[in-house]
Amino acid sequence: MRFALVNPHWDFKGSTYFGCQEPHYPLELLFSFDKIRAAGHDPLLVDAHIDKLSLQEVKRRVDRFEPDFLVIPTAPSYLFWRCPQPELRVPQQWFAELGEKSVRVAIGPHPSATPSVTLRKLQCDVAMRGEPDYTLAQLASKPWSQIEGCCWRDHNQEHISATLGVADMRGLGALDFHNYAAEKHDHRHHVFNGSGRGAELEFARGCPWACSFCNKTLFRNKFRERTVEAVLEEVDRVIERGVNYIYFIDEIFGVGKNVLRLLEGIAERKVSIGLQTRIDLWNEETLDLLGRARCISLECGIESITDAGRDELNKNCRMSTERLTDLLIYARQRIPWVQANLILTDHDDRNEIRKWQQKLKAHDVWVSEPVPMFPYPGTPLYQQMFGTPDDLAWERAHHYYTSTFDPKGYSDIQEQRPAAIEKLECAS
Repeated sequence: MRFALVNPHWDFKGSTYFGCQEPHYPLELLFSFDKIRAAGHDPLLVDAHIDKLSLQEVKRRVDRFEPDFLVIPTAPSYLFWRCPQPELRVPQQWFAELGEKSVRVAIGPHPSATPSVTLRKLQCDVAMRGEPDYTLAQLASKPWSQIEGCCWRDHNQEHISATLGVADMRGLGALDFHNYAAEKHDHRHHVFNGSGRGAELEFARGCPWACSFCNKTLFRNKFRERTVEAVLEEVDRVIERGVNYIYFIDEIFGVGKNVLRLLEGIAERKVSIGLQTRIDLWNEETLDLLGRARCISLECGIESITDAGRDELNKNCRMSTERLTDLLIYARQRIPWVQANLILTDHDDRNEIRKWQQKLKAHDVWVSEPVPMFPYPGTPLYQQMFGTPDDLAWERAHHYYTSTFDPKGYSDIQEQRPAAIEKLECAS
């Protein structure tokens, strides 16, 4: 069987999307490619984003390949499955142009949270819930009813799986990147000065915490590590391709003892790294190790400067604000960019927030303004506000978010006049 794995040439005009718009390694497609090939099938990977390909150029490639299955993600890169664009405008366009003769398969956060409406909006045949690394290859060899997370339509009837695809991370071998244009990838994620060649890799998936705002429950939920050896092999391979900066896309980098072995291995190589984490996972000794591993970008979710605020968000943080502050300052003495992120809660006094920001900024720690969160369907926050996600879940969350922001203005990386989901998807 032939599988065409297509990463669209993403654009987010009119969207509330606040993720990075640069191309990123499509790790979900790269891992799936290897598993499809290992199962004896023939995969083709087309990354239209990094190669700057038009729909027409991709259509010519796909038509020549004559795939049995056409796979398109609904959000760019595993890194942004947690904060995807709410609308399905881009995958709608790409499925409509490319999927005439193939079984059309959607993967991503939208089918994971709302498979039924994703099937209808995209007019696709299959929607995979959860992680697709292993399950895509099974479409060619197993009854779909036996595949974890597989939802499909036949004869206008929908079959919705209650399960999620969950990858065995220790079984994900080292990617060799023969099918990815690493030399074209000069973006260094979450680095704001200088130049170089970046890459995104993955050591672990999931997170042992259940913060109310975090959009990982219906995919990438359970914490699992890959082997240190496989990740270091990938590190060496991208270094050979000219990469000098690696951003780890892990939901929470720093959990477990194996991460320290990984950092010791990275410290022996000529490469710098960036990551997102919780500062309460670290102490002075392990922050020293991050410095030796040439970490140059450290993004930390603080969320609230009060115990009550962190408890409301279910952070399960056992450190005081004073200790968190000291660790952020200590980290900045060893790492060029340290960022502390805040979320708007009713427990935080604006004047106290300002004082805390000023203290950290005096030590060159960058602190975000506290912002309201998008209640992504599938998050505990959405469940608390609206209940179980239904066919209008994305519209409902989007309307709430835009009504919250409209009087105040959006962040500088968002459209200042975002369109409604209904308008974006109808326009496609």
